[in-house]
Amino acid sequence: MAKIRVLLVDDHALVRRGFRRLLEDDAAVEVVGEASDGLEAEEVARRVRPDVVVLDYALPLQNGALTARKLLAARPELKILMLSMHSEPSYVTLCREAGVTGYLLKNALDLELVDAVKQVAAGETVIDPRLQQAAAPMGKRPLSTREMEVLQHIAAGRANKEIALILGLSANTIAVHRANIMDALGVHNTADLVMHAIRHGLVTLP
Repeated sequence: MAKIRVLLVDDHALVRRGFRRLLEDDAAVEVVGEASDGLEAEEVARRVRPDVVVLDYALPLQNGALTARKLLAARPELKILMLSMHSEPSYVTLCREAGVTGYLLKNALDLELVDAVKQVAAGETVIDPRLQQAAAPMGKRPLSTREMEVLQHIAAGRANKEIALILGLSANTIAVHRANIMDALGVHNTADLVMHAIRHGLVTLP
């Protein structure tokens, strides 16, 4: 029977090493790649074509939820298991909206990680039983992938023209995205927008 091909994404090499050992102790699992941030994860996933991505939420450059959206846009059949220190319902909601198949808290993973990888690979949804199951709406509607990208740049202090240059869009388009993001989240100025984004895990701080 073919092994479950896993990509590990975490910005700490020691953590990746520990997870690799844990997973490869099981004969049904093979770690086929590692990445230290979301952008590298996209590149490695294209190259090694994993079945499951074990993805840390708190990544540099872009958080796990945005990374998950982009990975799934490229390969919708991919299964993603999110690992997070955050038990707040808003983080779980954000990841579920991104299409994540599983969400586990990073503490006490030793007994759970291998089983969770097998479950998500089989198409099952895995949510850490210690998490509150209540829905946690964060605004009028979920943000799109592009809006999450723009929001990440806004939180990094970049102006519309700078964001436009990075994303290959016009400054007017970025201004529309900024207004739509504020409307979706129910905030009215940039300072409140950034605070809301940080509080609910929508962005990774630079």
